[in-house]
Amino acid sequence: MSAKVDSSLTLEYQTEQNRMNILGFWIFLGAEIVLFATLFATYGVLDTRYAGGPTPHDIFKIKDVMVETILLLTSSFTCGITIYEMRRNNLKGLLTWLILTLLLGAGFIFMEATEFIHYVHEGATMQTSAFLSSFFVLLGTHGLHVSMGIGWAVLIIIQLLKRGLTPVTARKTFIIGLYWHFLDVVWIFIFTFVYLAGMVS
Repeated sequence: MSAKVDSSLTLEYQTEQNRMNILGFWIFLGAEIVLFATLFATYGVLDTRYAGGPTPHDIFKIKDVMVETILLLTSSFTCGITIYEMRRNNLKGLLTWLILTLLLGAGFIFMEATEFIHYVHEGATMQTSAFLSSFFVLLGTHGLHVSMGIGWAVLIIIQLLKRGLTPVTARKTFIIGLYWHFLDVVWIFIFTFVYLAGMVS
């Protein structure tokens, strides 16, 4: 028996199953908030434990971090347009903006990997100090989430190409949009409390 469809709602909310799945994903994001809050708290305790190793002033390259920030925040904007095109029932527009979002995300990951390589060459590794251990775990966890988001979105693109825009594929697209915006918000906190605070302290 097919699920009852309420066409008065936006495509991703038209079935009860979709609404429950989206609610479940909001709950999952709540757990993710707890995870990142724990990592931020750990970093806050250890961010001055340099153990004679490099400090933020020694290794942070704020210009590169600004490029990463611009890439990720721009990807949040293009992700928003992706959902807008989805609600216009424009599959081509949805795919175009979603692919652009993923390219920006991939650019962010490339820049972050380059940043980490620079730190290692400067003698800043996870084993160097408690500060660097907490730094790499926090940023590495965020970077892993972005990488997983890219892979997840690629699978959704494949489904959209095979099945078209349906309540199910719309729900999956909407959920990946929520996930992507969440990662952008986490990055704003990282940029503020790790990089900016580290440079001015």
